Amino acid sequence: MTIYQIFTRLYGNTCSNNIVDGSLAENGCAKMNGYSEAVLRRIKQDGYTHLWLTGIIEHATQTDYSAYGIARNHPAIVKGRAGSPYAIKDYYDIDPDLAVRVPQRMKEFEDLVKRTHKVGLKLVIDFVPNHVCREYHSDACPEGVTDLGAEDNSSYHFSTSNNFYYCWGEPLHTDFAARREADEYPYIEQPAKATGNDHFDAWPSKNDWYETVKLNYGIDYCDAGGRSYHFSPIPSTWEKMLHILLFWCGKGVDAFRCDMAEMVPVEFWEWAIGKVRAAYPEVKFIAEVYDPARYRDYIQRGGFDYLYDKVGLYDTLRAVVRHEAPASAITQQWQSVDDIRQHMLYFLENHDEQRIASPFFCGDARKALPALIAAAFMSTNPFMVYAGQEVGEAAEDAEGFSGHDGRTTIFDYWSPLSLRKLYALGADGKPRKGALGTAKAEELTLTDSERELYEYYRQVVRLRESESALVFGLFYDLEYANLDHHQQFDPTRHYAFLRRSEDQLLLVVCNFSDETAEMGVCIPEHAFTYLSIPEGSVRAKDLLTGRSLTISLHADGFTSVEVPANGAVCISVSMNQEK
Repeated sequence: MTIYQIFTRLYGNTCSNNIVDGSLAENGCAKMNGYSEAVLRRIKQDGYTHLWLTGIIEHATQTDYSAYGIARNHPAIVKGRAGSPYAIKDYYDIDPDLAVRVPQRMKEFEDLVKRTHKVGLKLVIDFVPNHVCREYHSDACPEGVTDLGAEDNSSYHFSTSNNFYYCWGEPLHTDFAARREADEYPYIEQPAKATGNDHFDAWPSKNDWYETVKLNYGIDYCDAGGRSYHFSPIPSTWEKMLHILLFWCGKGVDAFRCDMAEMVPVEFWEWAIGKVRAAYPEVKFIAEVYDPARYRDYIQRGGFDYLYDKVGLYDTLRAVVRHEAPASAITQQWQSVDDIRQHMLYFLENHDEQRIASPFFCGDARKALPALIAAAFMSTNPFMVYAGQEVGEAAEDAEGFSGHDGRTTIFDYWSPLSLRKLYALGADGKPRKGALGTAKAEELTLTDSERELYEYYRQVVRLRESESALVFGLFYDLEYANLDHHQQFDPTRHYAFLRRSEDQLLLVVCNFSDETAEMGVCIPEHAFTYLSIPEGSVRAKDLLTGRSLTISLHADGFTSVEVPANGAVCISVSMNQEK
């Protein structure tokens, strides 16, 4: 499973105005119809198996769609002109920004699902279970569905019959709002609902998720004796959220990336995922969970297929790339989750994290290539790339609500040049004429450095699918046998491991140093026994360069390799060759 994450609003926006804090009319927005078969097929040909379209479901926005029967949102409780895709306004609808014909937005999504499946990709969308926008209202829910909060008794702070938490008659205090937003006309919420990041009073700050309200899954967070749990009978919110999941399964969605899943009780996931699987057994669930102490509960009890490995491998690889931690820390990290490692989703970028090429990370996308190899080749578990990562998007803009923070905005209408180039990229490596907008072909042609990086990423992703040792091979970490700085192997900057299938052995060595390394990698006797490795001199090939070579394999001996600065080698040995 190799996921390509796209922030849907940005990828395919051919408008290059990029006016700070610009409107939809000024800065434009990508459309679902723009994700043509040609666009999707190129992504599939790059080696990806799953496409995560981030921000598909309708969310709060400052853009006025009242002409289409969609209520306006108060600007004081919307982050940015475009709004956060995690402030859901209607769980049963598609974001109107993404439609060419707003009244046909669900039909355009259904057609996109069909095109995605036609080219051989599976579709992932966000499921945001913990919170909704403050003005949530579904005008597209199926007949017979009662809206969230429609039957709440707001005189109770907590009730198992309520979908929201309330602040005992206190109005929402909007000190977080900018003056122009607060003064336009007052936003009234009486009584205040609890804020999405478990803020249970009426005074959220600008650093809270003030644009959202917390959903009630039957936990009283403010009980006199501490938290109390009320899961029987089944809370109203459980039933409504299960219906939403089944609705999107019925639209052909193959997987859900579940936002802040750890803020929703594992008991709900155990119940809901079990019921979804009874009807749609192939649907996958990916959880955003940041507390390692809860990982196993959400997998073994909650039923999740995969969890973000953010505070684990991501944070470790980031620190290694920045020379803030030794390469040997990678070993310690995977060992901490070894029993559930096949469930961990590896990545180096996503919409929440800083871009590798930004000065906030390391300022040069090429310096993370050894981290890319480690994350992509270490295991059979899923790996993800965020659109723009593969051409070195540096997030240099301060787009509006999103300031200069090393991230690509999720709040503003914008059009990064790197994404315009990727969107326009044809199978022949040249910009497609129909994707140029007002730009000239040379403006949307990848530079030499972008092309080199893109080809490297494509090669890595394709190897995950084509090489038997990477698809289902065993893993053997060599770091422990190379901790003594012998033979020029530096465990603070070098990381090595083996992968072994029936017919293939891979020796992978990552160099996080700024200098080319000529080293000897010790392969211990135990590795030869465990992986049934024959000894002697063997013909081999570096899969990353195509270079043929001969290497020596001896128990407790040293295999000589040369690894480029901020690079890696992936040396493949056929187990079927004659000596």
